[in-house]
Amino acid sequence: MSEIPLVPEPTSPLPALGASEGLLSWVASVDHKQIGIMYIVTAFFFFLVGGVESLLLRVQLAQPNLAFLSPQAYNQIFTMHGTTMIFLVVMPMLIGFGTYFVPLMIGARDMAFPRLNALSFWLLVFGGLLLYFSFIAGQAPDAGWFSYPPLSEKAFSTRSGLDYWILGLLAAGIGTVAAGINFAVTTLTLRAPGMSMRRLPLFVWMTFVNAFIILFALPALNAALVMLFFDRQLNAHFFTPSTGGSAILWQHYFWAFGHPEVYIMVLPAWGMISEVIPVFSRKPIFGYEFVAGSSVAIAFLSLAVYAHHMFAVGLGHPFDIAFGAASMLIAIPTGIKIFNWTATMWGGRIHFTTSMLFAIAFLVLFTIGGVSGVTFAVVPADWQTTDTYYVVAHFHYVLFGGTMFAVFAGIYYWFPKMTGRLLSEWWGQAHFWLTLIGFNLTFFVQHILGLIGMPRRVYTYPDLPYWGGLNAISTIGAFVLGFSVLVFIWNVIVSLSFGKPAGDNPWDAWTLEWATTSPPPVHNFDQVPPIRSRRPLWDLAHPENADWKRTGE
Repeated sequence: MSEIPLVPEPTSPLPALGASEGLLSWVASVDHKQIGIMYIVTAFFFFLVGGVESLLLRVQLAQPNLAFLSPQAYNQIFTMHGTTMIFLVVMPMLIGFGTYFVPLMIGARDMAFPRLNALSFWLLVFGGLLLYFSFIAGQAPDAGWFSYPPLSEKAFSTRSGLDYWILGLLAAGIGTVAAGINFAVTTLTLRAPGMSMRRLPLFVWMTFVNAFIILFALPALNAALVMLFFDRQLNAHFFTPSTGGSAILWQHYFWAFGHPEVYIMVLPAWGMISEVIPVFSRKPIFGYEFVAGSSVAIAFLSLAVYAHHMFAVGLGHPFDIAFGAASMLIAIPTGIKIFNWTATMWGGRIHFTTSMLFAIAFLVLFTIGGVSGVTFAVVPADWQTTDTYYVVAHFHYVLFGGTMFAVFAGIYYWFPKMTGRLLSEWWGQAHFWLTLIGFNLTFFVQHILGLIGMPRRVYTYPDLPYWGGLNAISTIGAFVLGFSVLVFIWNVIVSLSFGKPAGDNPWDAWTLEWATTSPPPVHNFDQVPPIRSRRPLWDLAHPENADWKRTGE
């Protein structure tokens, strides 16, 4: 029997797309680094699509009684914007960073299941294509990104757009569950010698905890999507009250996924912040055990607070009290993280790089979003604001201020490792200030709009005092925010070709991904350095003052 010849690994870690074998090597790749980059690039593409959709919405709402979009077009774009940003941007972006960096940070060769890793990504792509195919098929979904029955039932959404929405989210959701399994198994089984759970980088810790939230939360959404599809195609009547179903049942399923989903979208982002702030403060993270432990607490509590989205449904006082108390309780582990990040900076030698600026802005913006969120745990306050723009403002301060600012901090921090080149600090800081100004112009005034009574989910509004002026400010801010994204794209394009070579460890960081070349080779490491503390590269560079000697880890 003839032996199977061994094919040598390529010397180039990232084949160029222009090469004859380049495109195929990416499309067929099972290498975690290439899949991670494809996740990030795909998510950023959908970020641009979702951003254009948001600008269309803001133009329509710039002044009272405008007719830039028809009611039907507004509802379709509103639905697609929310769905895109949550399912095709934030989640895939964070999964992409986890896919790229978790194996590097634990000293592994790859993810535990490389082919499952590739399948997860291509299910995302397939789901995104299905979702946007609805425009070609005749009509995009228009029942909102939450698609409450009975509006999403066949009687009220007769065209096929909502069916494509269901199938697209189902495909992406199955891929996300597969990614969660992969992260959990990779972290548990592929750590390098000496990398105990108490020495894991916090980004890995939070990605690991996040994997279990995914495994508990996503199946609820997937099951609800199957039931809704059966309702629409087979007259199953799961959510039709007149035939024994319950429209409220959808809300339970959706928000049993939907609120843990918030933490699915922010926990890895918090992990990025937990890597960026210590490096640019030149101090170890303050209270490592508390940061990691609070993530576990959040994972448990995230499954017990979902019904604060349903206070207006009328589920009864005992129900409201229990979920209101749980919603207040979850602020405690979140507050622990804010305190620890702030304490890490206190007394440090802070380097105000673009990455650090985004991290500091994250602390402020996420705190604002968290404070406004506590008001929804107070049932009477929730009743007054639940269908107003106050919710829109809170939601975006948590998800854009609390996730995308952290993502940009992570991009500026890890871009040199992925590409071997530094992003321009000048363009980076221009991007930061434009993003900060545009974001606050867009969303801070929406708190005021909500408190003076402007309802959300409406395509136009009457000419009432202050409504037109505040909406105009919000629209101007949205275009500033859009321009900031163009500045970022310019920075990336120019830096890829002409950026300053980064070297292996431009930030003098301490975790394992900085122990290999930039970008890493196919096999990740020629040799993994000894791991005797949470900062192995610090120990290597300062043997006389190594962490393991001082702390006894």
